[in-house]
Amino acid sequence: MIETYLLEELQIFAQKKTLAKTAAALNVTQPTVTRGMQKLEDEFGVQLFNRQPNRITLTETGELAAKEAGNLISAMQTMTENVRNFEQSHQRIKIGSILPGPLILLRYLHSQLKSQVEVHDQELLQNKVPDFLTTHAYTLMISDQNIQTKKIASQYIGTEKLSVNLDQFMYHANQSEVSFAELKDLSFIVLSAIGPWRTIIQNEIPDAKFLYQAQRDAFTEITKYSDFPYFSSNLSKYDPQFIQQTQEPDNRVPIQLSDPSAHMKVFANFLKPQFERVQPVIKTMKQNWPE
Repeated sequence: MIETYLLEELQIFAQKKTLAKTAAALNVTQPTVTRGMQKLEDEFGVQLFNRQPNRITLTETGELAAKEAGNLISAMQTMTENVRNFEQSHQRIKIGSILPGPLILLRYLHSQLKSQVEVHDQELLQNKVPDFLTTHAYTLMISDQNIQTKKIASQYIGTEKLSVNLDQFMYHANQSEVSFAELKDLSFIVLSAIGPWRTIIQNEIPDAKFLYQAQRDAFTEITKYSDFPYFSSNLSKYDPQFIQQTQEPDNRVPIQLSDPSAHMKVFANFLKPQFERVQPVIKTMKQNWPE
């Protein structure tokens, strides 16, 4: 059995190309690397390196071995991560979401959820939802996808409804509803991490300008000292920062968007064997989901 450290040494040498750089990357001496290379050739029983007085390079066989070593190391890392995730998934319910709104609700419900529930705020990729579940990276994934497979089940939680906050002196601010088409040519201040909502607003208002802000504090400051319209949803009422923002003097009024695309169905996605564990969380979210 070839030891893992020898495969790592081979992979790094293939990247760095020299003994000196390989030794520096591994934080060992060059003689240590040289001995490792010789041991690796003995283990394989083939020549992996071309040795010249002032230079050493990989043979074609060595290049193949380095590529296979990289694949094996990657597979071992994935295996380790999956095993750890599996163990952690049985100790706590780890929740992720591709939408910010449900995360706002989950933080609001924190005191009602069990102590082993762990909510993660980082933005997650929409097309990775099944992978996040099957690798046990997350026990419960909140998304706009109704996934039904042999391994994964989904339950409808509620519908997130988008609104736009417009200057009260604008013509559209006097309406009970407004369509995306009526918002053309406007400039909006928008948080960057809004998941699939980003694609929707850009597609529905192609002539608009979107001033994306990665930091929530910057977004709040700009909305405070400008009249740019911004978006919110029926879940925003659970956000302490949004509540504080609406309590301060502001010329804007929230107007609900009438388009079907502004009403997003939200689902809880989970592995079928986790059904009993995630049901209390799903039930609590459903009970507190706003109209």
